[in-house]
Amino acid sequence: MPWNDATGRFSWFKLLIFAGLFMPAAWLLLRGAGGDLGGRPITELLRRTGDWSVWFLLLTLAVSPGRAVWDWPQIVQLRRMLGVASGGYAIAHVVFYVMQQNFSLPFVAGEIARRLYLTIGFVAFCGMVALTMTSTDGWRERMRGSWKKLQRLVFPITVLVLLHYFMQAKIDITNAVFAAGVFFWLGSWRLLPRRVQARPLLFAVLALAAALATATFESLWYATETGLPALRVLAANLQFTPWPRPAVWIAILYAIVAVIGAVRRWKRRPRREPALV
Repeated sequence: MPWNDATGRFSWFKLLIFAGLFMPAAWLLLRGAGGDLGGRPITELLRRTGDWSVWFLLLTLAVSPGRAVWDWPQIVQLRRMLGVASGGYAIAHVVFYVMQQNFSLPFVAGEIARRLYLTIGFVAFCGMVALTMTSTDGWRERMRGSWKKLQRLVFPITVLVLLHYFMQAKIDITNAVFAAGVFFWLGSWRLLPRRVQARPLLFAVLALAAALATATFESLWYATETGLPALRVLAANLQFTPWPRPAVWIAILYAIVAVIGAVRRWKRRPRREPALV
């Protein structure tokens, strides 16, 4: 059962997380029942399920860094649940797209073949489905060493997911930029030597690097797609009105992560016994 821990015992922690994975879907259902999905409800469902698929995918990748810097081994138990949730919302996302096209599968296939962002999204979707289907213990035993190789494809798949996210967003790429900044940090952390990966101070340094990379992603995208001067977009990241840009939120997010890690490690440090006189 997904709410059991590694020893097979019932875990309230896993049960709460498992229930939380359904909260976005439940919220969408409540909005739909109340007629609060706008004039194009299927389009809203398509958009929101895609968003949550991306966020759960990034949370899946965040498990290993969270375990290291927060010294929290139990978080590893959540990796499979988060990955399956990401795949589930991706499936819902595709189903809503088919519904949007009046269930015309030939038309959907033609659109995927003609439109690059749909082609990229469909390749990423196929990869996510493969990872979700083979996430069970049974598949892990059958595939043995090949299982880990397959699961490592999550990184190129995430790149495709984010590229699709950018391309379908068109003008308002705020969420896509933020997601790209998160992924930049997660990928950069994995490139570090293992002996330094658990240092909260390094988290803070990576937070600044991720913020700079996020601002760069945003400026280059707008410069390429809309012709806005890249330096103008970069300068906008230093303005906090009316709302901070994604790069600022990336810096804040990972600074908080670093502080939490430092506090947890400070509390867990061995206490020195008073010297006997």
